[in-house]
Amino acid sequence: MRFEGFGDGAVDFYEGLAADNSKAYWQDHRAVYENDVRAPMEALLAELAEEFAEFGEAKVFRPYRDVRFSKDKAPYKTHCGGVIERGRGGGACYVQVSADGLLAGGGAFHLQPDQLARYREAAAEDRRGENLRRILDGLRSGGWEIRGETLRTRPRDYPADHPRLDLLRHRSIYAVCRWPPDDLLHERGCLDRVRDAWRALRPFNEWVADHVGVSDRVP
Repeated sequence: MRFEGFGDGAVDFYEGLAADNSKAYWQDHRAVYENDVRAPMEALLAELAEEFAEFGEAKVFRPYRDVRFSKDKAPYKTHCGGVIERGRGGGACYVQVSADGLLAGGGAFHLQPDQLARYREAAAEDRRGENLRRILDGLRSGGWEIRGETLRTRPRDYPADHPRLDLLRHRSIYAVCRWPPDDLLHERGCLDRVRDAWRALRPFNEWVADHVGVSDRVP
């Protein structure tokens, strides 16, 4: 299937799901999800998979929320996410569609303890750490947001006057860029938008892949 944009019903589907996150709504509108959301997402990833194969395999995330440990028992995610990655935290090419439009992102969304230790070791070292700072500064200047879970204080074993303490405080670190639900979301040009975003993220993802990598822990 050739990607031609997300279906006309994609945004309305997620607006409705946000208002009525129920099994009844899902079942009544499942065909819209399958045809206007999931199928285009699969087609989008399939067309981009070869260029970004260095970062792993493509997959579309399940639409169901894990509510086991959450106070919010809403059963369905209000977005559809797709990713190319080898393992969580080791660099990722991420894309998401929702009622808010399109989001692209990459980096280390989740870090296991062994990954976090490698990240901090690299960020603390002058050459690798300053390279990361330059990459992130370049993304910011291009309109990207740098996000991630951070400590309120400095991490143990690092001095309070470390020149990259802001980076060392991160427990996860990633970049995202957003676009509103414009006409391009429903056109083939959306493919170029995502491709260009992932190309801009390549230096960041390469840094993460080289210096953090996938977790050594057995899933």
